[in-house]
Amino acid sequence: MSDTHTIRAFLEADHHQWGAAVAAFAARELAARPEVIADGAARQEARDLLGVLGGEGVLAPIGTRDLRACCLAREAVAAASPLADAVWALQGLGITPLLLAGDEQLRTRWAEPALSGEVMSAFAMTEPEAGSDVAAMTTRAVRDGADYVLDGHKWLISNAGIADYYVVFASTEPGSGARGISAFVVPADAPGLRFVGPQVMSVAHPLGELALEACRVPASHRIGGEGQGFKLGMATLDQLRPTVGAAACGMAERALREALDHAVVRRQFGRPLAELQLVQDKLGRMAMELTAARLLVYRAAYEKDLGAERITTEAAMAKAYATEAAQRIVDEAVQILGGRGVLAAHPVDRLYRSVRALRIYEGTTEIQHLIIAGRMVADAREGAEPPEGDP
Repeated sequence: MSDTHTIRAFLEADHHQWGAAVAAFAARELAARPEVIADGAARQEARDLLGVLGGEGVLAPIGTRDLRACCLAREAVAAASPLADAVWALQGLGITPLLLAGDEQLRTRWAEPALSGEVMSAFAMTEPEAGSDVAAMTTRAVRDGADYVLDGHKWLISNAGIADYYVVFASTEPGSGARGISAFVVPADAPGLRFVGPQVMSVAHPLGELALEACRVPASHRIGGEGQGFKLGMATLDQLRPTVGAAACGMAERALREALDHAVVRRQFGRPLAELQLVQDKLGRMAMELTAARLLVYRAAYEKDLGAERITTEAAMAKAYATEAAQRIVDEAVQILGGRGVLAAHPVDRLYRSVRALRIYEGTTEIQHLIIAGRMVADAREGAEPPEGDP
């Protein structure tokens, strides 16, 4: 989306230029690419899209840690191609922990090529019994001399089977919960790492299962210290959650635009749909929710870029509201378009299938609500005076 006027209070001059440039790129290079359906074709397309994004510098803000520029990139890319947005998101998730840990060797070997689109990354945290409850993961990493040996099962992993490296989370101290989790760079060709198979979604998205069977990696591939994996993982999600909200805004803006264009020209009952009050009510609410979502997203990014150490609450609000609003907006767009909106060839149908996952990955809406309320309760307790008579 090239319109940065409504969020100008949160942007610098160069952000307006970047927003226009990335929107032009997305319209020129991404919007016209045909949607792929089969899983194999989606995997090849994802690799091709990585080269396009990297070659055009669209991944660069991940490296400079300019969160507002990241949000502008995802908003424009998601409006044009949900699959390209997924590729961008996974590069962010695979690169950011390496940057946060500050390991120059890992940055040079993996992060820099990933930023240029030369290598594809993946973020392997989720397990069959460990989704929102990350501390329940059962994957283990045991130190063996100069190496670690990893054993476990990861699933619902985006880019599984096509990534060049995985950021894998495993317990190095069983029984310690989140405090015992560490993170590792595991190259795709590491001995003992096996791609179990794809998990096919209703929209093109390379997803799958991984098995780690006595998978051996050098100790130098540990990201940060032992037991710091959970902290790194949460900090990564904390930083990137506003970009998920931005992607949702991009999908919602595209759906609203398609619905509005249709309503202006489609005639029913002797006049354009856009003149019917019930349709105007829908369009008005869609525009209002989209504007509110964008303000929350760029408020969170603004706070981070200005130096806030954590934006946990702001990021949670941005992701929860933007993704839920986008679901409503896309659904209303389908309703306005009528039968056209459920045809597989229509962009809004693809958006309808794509937007749903945003409410789940990188922390479900329900988890975001808990984060927000938890902070509210903690602040209230901190500021509350003890009842009369209490010491």
